Amino acid sequence: QVQLVESGGGLVQPGGSLRLSCAASGRFFSISAMGWYRQAPGKQRDLVATITSGGTTNYADSVKGRFTISRDNAKNTVYLQMNSLKPEDTAVYYCNAFVFTELGRKGLNLWGQGTQVTVSS
Repeated sequence: QVQLVESGGGLVQPGGSLRLSCAASGRFFSISAMGWYRQAPGKQRDLVATITSGGTTNYADSVKGRFTISRDNAKNTVYLQMNSLKPEDTAVYYCNAFVFTELGRKGLNLWGQGTQVTVSS
């Protein structure tokens, strides 16, 4: 019914940049908060950044000053601009969104399929 489609991952050298995007598709009424999480091999999935429908942002300490989260409500899309990438940023990045399928209904917490980001020289 509703899904999050991610794109923009890839292989970059340390110090490089990538821009991830995540678009909600399907039938839904509105989207509340959106965010990005990442999971490195053998580690837990951690929060990277979140953004509310009003534009309030929150970042993990490890990415502050390097990553920027933004959203285009008209396109139902959230972005993650990643600059000054480090090898430790290597992980599968997952999009997350709290979606309302109908007015007055309970929201759904959705996850994207994930996109691989590899930072290596």
